[in-house]
Amino acid sequence: MRKSARLGAAVFGVVLAVSACSAGGDEPAATAGQEKVTLSYAMWDNNQKPVMEELGKAFTAAHPNITVNVQLTPWEGYWTKLKAAATGGAAPDVFWMNGPNFQLYASNGVIRPLEEEITKDKVDLSVYPKPLIDLYTFDGKHFGLPKDMDTIGVWYNKSLFDAKKVPYPADDWTWSDFNEAAAKLSDPAKGVYGTAAQLTSFQEYQYNTIDQAGGFVISPDGKKSGYDNPQTIEGLRFWTDLIKNKQSPDLKTMTDTFPLQLFEAGKIAMYWGGSWNVSEFAKNDYTKDKVDVAPLPKGQKQATIIHGVANVVSAKTGHPAQAWEFVKFLGSKQAADILGKKGPIPAYNGTQSAWVAAHPEFKLQTFLDAVAYAAPFPVSKNTAAWNEAELTYLTKAWTGEEPVEKAAAELATAMNALLAKE
Repeated sequence: MRKSARLGAAVFGVVLAVSACSAGGDEPAATAGQEKVTLSYAMWDNNQKPVMEELGKAFTAAHPNITVNVQLTPWEGYWTKLKAAATGGAAPDVFWMNGPNFQLYASNGVIRPLEEEITKDKVDLSVYPKPLIDLYTFDGKHFGLPKDMDTIGVWYNKSLFDAKKVPYPADDWTWSDFNEAAAKLSDPAKGVYGTAAQLTSFQEYQYNTIDQAGGFVISPDGKKSGYDNPQTIEGLRFWTDLIKNKQSPDLKTMTDTFPLQLFEAGKIAMYWGGSWNVSEFAKNDYTKDKVDVAPLPKGQKQATIIHGVANVVSAKTGHPAQAWEFVKFLGSKQAADILGKKGPIPAYNGTQSAWVAAHPEFKLQTFLDAVAYAAPFPVSKNTAAWNEAELTYLTKAWTGEEPVEKAAAELATAMNALLAKE
């Protein structure tokens, strides 16, 4: 899942900590097979609700005493509702968690560490991509099992490439190749551009090029910003140069009309998007027979940002043993086989073939091959605070108001101050 939430994390953390202190999560776990219970399971994606309900029924078939109540809250209200539930002591028993919010919830005791259960039941964590295991580890403890995963590729419009007689992207293409193609494919007078240099705190854009350039967003210990690093700045310049050279719409255009919409209207030739876009592009009348996907171009190294949702257990659940059994099932090969046929890429290694086979019209193996060189989504205890700072300071570089190195240095100073408060 690509989205990151911007919460009032500082205040939120205090409230969560107070709430967690009264949690019942430290009580001895009941045996997961002796009482009839209903587990609440919260999620945000309506497209996945049917397969999540199917997984709930499959779990109940094996555990007749446990019923699963799948609760959908659309992304726009998910974190607000979850925050209110957590601070009120009524969080769902099991719920979806993403990387940008994970450390906030883990550090404030809102979700249960699963270390003892993983050890006791000998759950093999090596079946999941290591960057996802690392993403959901805090203070040396594991707090969730990965459900799915997503990597980034370049979706490209074959019709626009054909019209300009530009060769389709090769699997080993480079930044130079990408820029050359973007120049040939751009026709600003007709409102057509080689790509879209969007500015976000999401997974698809500058985080990838920063890593490809050898830079970093945040240090491994979570204490230092990497935005004043020369390699990081080159990763940012990749995008600002595209706007400067009119190979991308300007920031105002991309704010008024999202790049995804421009791509689906034939106005963008190359769209940096995720594996989650497959269902959208497969059903869209314009894109379904006009697009395909290639790996991200290589900078100083080949890299992509990986992310994925994890299933976590509320620290205040009244049914910790049953909730763990459900999370363990959701992380199993059986569940992954079901998910791969009807949902996103399952995180369980070796179960993704059904996902690839579901859309043979696209080279979806591209996203799986990218796992080998993937880096985890950059996060800290208060990711939301510096996500906001990223947009505040980098906007000046994207609009041309400031040189990219100046905007990046200002962001690094602001981000370091925010990290110091964590």
